[in-house]
Amino acid sequence: MSDAFTVLWTHDTCRALRKAGRVGERPPVAFSGVHSSLPAWSGARAGDEVYALHVNRREVFVVSRMRVVDVERRDCCGIAPAAWEDPAYPGHGDWSMLGADGCGAEAVHVDATPVRFDVAVPGDLLASLAWRNRRGQTRGLKYVVDGRLQRSVGLQGFYRLTSESADELAELVDGTAP
Repeated sequence: MSDAFTVLWTHDTCRALRKAGRVGERPPVAFSGVHSSLPAWSGARAGDEVYALHVNRREVFVVSRMRVVDVERRDCCGIAPAAWEDPAYPGHGDWSMLGADGCGAEAVHVDATPVRFDVAVPGDLLASLAWRNRRGQTRGLKYVVDGRLQRSVGLQGFYRLTSESADELAELVDGTAP
């Protein structure tokens, strides 16, 4: 059975997506890393879904739903860098803002929905979202007040959703498809 995860895309990432004209396009790749500057997609396997979230003015948005295809370097990634100043993934330069230059970045090929910034997570759903760890313990999202997120610290990272929360986010994304 596949799992679902969330990853928080920062203001800088989302600003770069907008500036590069990537809104409405489907990212073919995302990046996982070993440094705190780039979330490690540990635990994600082929077939798993990852919901890229963005927080703007205390509102949480689903920017894209990505299904993991594989986590291996392919021909589309371009040649591996020969020196430290060479781009890590020249074949994915159009999507480098998703972390291609992060410390220890690894390509995660995905089949994704188009990037968009208009799928807001309703306050009641935000308050009920839950994540589970490997031991099966669950946690909710702290700092939700009146359906708005006061602090995004609970979303910073790469976390496994409970199956119920994954189903609710899937319904949200599928119900607002253009």
